[in-house]
Formats: sequence, structure tokens, C-alpha cells
Amino acid sequence: MAQVIWTEPAIADLEAIAEYIAIQDPEAAKAVVRRIVAHVKQLADHPKSGPRPKELGPKSRYRQIVEPPCRVFYRHDGEQVHVVHVMRTERLLRRSQLRRSVPKA
Repeated sequence: MAQVIWTEPAIADLEAIAEYIAIQDPEAAKAVVRRIVAHVKQLADHPKSGPRPKELGPKSRYRQIVEPPCRVFYRHDGEQVHVVHVMRTERLLRRSQLRRSVPKA
């Protein structure tokens, strides 16, 4: 079982998305956060379950899970899963978005 660790940038990403959704529908924002957190918790038992993001290529050390309307990017380093970035599915991923929150291995 891997330990799931949320990085500060990933938490900030999720909070910003929730705040944006909450402008129109606070209950929907809470529901999105609950679904994402629950989906991420499953990574403790299945850290390699998410596919590699197509934008990064087949040898990328990053993986993703999709919980609409978001993509959650993470890296599995043996005993730990580091959640590094959360973004809306309609946005394009840039490699620099993942590097800003990479914990030292």
C-alpha cells in the first residue's frame, strides 16, 4: 500500500477549481472535490492504475486519473504517490506545470 501525498501546488489547484465552480454552484464544487479526493485515495492500493498522459509520451514517470471535470497528475515513487497537479480537462497540459511541484526523490 502506497502513501498518498498531496503537494501544495496540487492542493492549490484543486482549491482554485472548487472556488470557480462554487461561484455558480457551491454544492457542485463540494461534490467535485469529494469525488476527486475519493478517486485519489484509490491510488494507495493501485498506484499504477492511471495511464501516462499522452502529451508526455509512453516513458513518462507521470500518470493521471480523470475525474470529470478534472485530470489529476501524479508520480509513483515506490512507497509514495505524489499528487502534483490538478487541472480542468479542457485545458492543455504543459510539462512545466508538473515540474513546479515535483518533490525531491
